[in-house]
Amino acid sequence: MSVIDRMKVKRNKIQFSRLTNLDGQYVREKIKSFLQEDGSEDDITTNYSADTSMKMEAVLIAEEECVAAGLSILPHCFPKDIIIQSFIMDGGIGKANEVLAKICGSARTILKRERVVLNLLQRLFGISTKTRQYVERTQNYNFKVLDTRKMTPGLRMFEKFAVAIGGGYNHRLDLSTAVLIKDNHIISAGGLEPAVKKIQDSNPGIPIELEVDTLKQLEQGLDLNVDGFLLDNMSPEMVKKALKIVNEHSNGTDVFVEASGGIHLDTIGAYAETGIHAASVGSLTTKVKNIDLKLEINPI
Repeated sequence: MSVIDRMKVKRNKIQFSRLTNLDGQYVREKIKSFLQEDGSEDDITTNYSADTSMKMEAVLIAEEECVAAGLSILPHCFPKDIIIQSFIMDGGIGKANEVLAKICGSARTILKRERVVLNLLQRLFGISTKTRQYVERTQNYNFKVLDTRKMTPGLRMFEKFAVAIGGGYNHRLDLSTAVLIKDNHIISAGGLEPAVKKIQDSNPGIPIELEVDTLKQLEQGLDLNVDGFLLDNMSPEMVKKALKIVNEHSNGTDVFVEASGGIHLDTIGAYAETGIHAASVGSLTTKVKNIDLKLEINPI
């Protein structure tokens, strides 16, 4: 069986996961590093103002409507002796002024961790809320809203988790999980054909996606029998032309096609209407507004 035939067998294998659960140990290790960065153990204010025996109840309140993302990891953000009670599930809608969760236990522990935990949750809630808006604009089509690798260093898994909770899909969890050939790879390889051939020859079972910004590159990629295309910075009208070329090419059967670049909430619907499979949207994580959350604390 030739390399080309093997690639044909692998058609339709460009798939995208949804990271809807985070490993507890991973979360605990991350929170530990965040707290070390914040100097929580040496919190002068808390250590000299809160008695070691003092207990408190903290309620997490949404100050605006939002999609919850991260309530499932709250128990991993505190020691086991802190009691956590969540009132909605991740993916649920939190209303303005609604109590989302209750945290009870040592006042010192809660005070030392409240800002770090709130900062993380506000970010995740913001991403899931933004993603849901994009998903709702495309729900009438067989279309996926994808994230990108434009993530905050150190928060990658958290942010991809929030995208998935919002109804989106994760493009690549990391560089080892998929092939996406971009302009810089083509330049480094000495051309588009060498870039594709080198990966096909060394990794015959891996689907190859190629980023293209011209219709000529698209045709070259089809001739090389790649499995998918990322149409970079193409208008919906240009995307329709590209899709027509794919559908009419002898190697165009079951080829995955997505758009990316400059896509925003007001245009995502137009891309879904073209008939392509997906759009990857960097602004899900790069231009997101944190959701306002607060902790109201009372001694018990």
